[in-house]
Amino acid sequence: MKFTHLLGIGAMALTVAACTTNPITGRSSLQLANNSEILTMSAQEYKSTLGKSKVITGTADAKKVVNVGSRIKSAAERYYQSIGRSADLANYSWEFNLIQSNELNAWCMPGGKVAVYTGILPITKNENGLAVVLGHEVSHALAGHGNERISQAMVAQYGGAILGGTISNAQWANVFEAVYPIGSQVALLKYGRNQESEADQMGLYLMGMAGYDPREAIPFWGRMEAASKGARQPEFLSTHPNPDTRISDINKDLPKALEYYKAAGGKI
Repeated sequence: MKFTHLLGIGAMALTVAACTTNPITGRSSLQLANNSEILTMSAQEYKSTLGKSKVITGTADAKKVVNVGSRIKSAAERYYQSIGRSADLANYSWEFNLIQSNELNAWCMPGGKVAVYTGILPITKNENGLAVVLGHEVSHALAGHGNERISQAMVAQYGGAILGGTISNAQWANVFEAVYPIGSQVALLKYGRNQESEADQMGLYLMGMAGYDPREAIPFWGRMEAASKGARQPEFLSTHPNPDTRISDINKDLPKALEYYKAAGGKI
């Protein structure tokens, strides 16, 4: 695999050229990596993970994952179309799969490759709870958090060498594999707290756009926090904000999320 990298430009120009603004939250982030390469690697890793897992199909739970995921996806597509940015999602190839595992976890690879573990379903309880999870995870992909993490790793490891164009294909591949460990569980990916907070906010808006009640986010996160008491913290919560901070932020974002929910036909 070959990485296409940015060559021969100054630090200021590099920062400006690679700065991406989230159209839903307004947050800007540095995204240096080539998205087409990330999508290719993500699809390969997703296929590999499914091949090593017990994928549940045809059950009520499996259908619920597909249904809720499809509504979240469609809401995102409508929003991006409404602001003239449909091209941002042109290369997405969405998949929603339920995997047999006791882990309280779910994830979305860049390009819309989603997995939900059966272990989290007792915590979600219903479609609204599942929409909190899928809205959050899909938001990581839409916001380019994978690219951002890869870019952070690039700068941390190679610094000024990026500007001089001296990074080899092997080095760029190593950066990707450090962020998305090839041959291991994709769930090992760690996002930063800023990214987790943005996924909370963006996910809240997306679930509202999809017609799911965003007020259900507060009891869901309460159940997730309770499930982690007295045990190793679930991967799903490992780098997330402090619970009190999360709830405070959700309450701040709820009014706008409820506007999206009402516009989608929800009852306030």
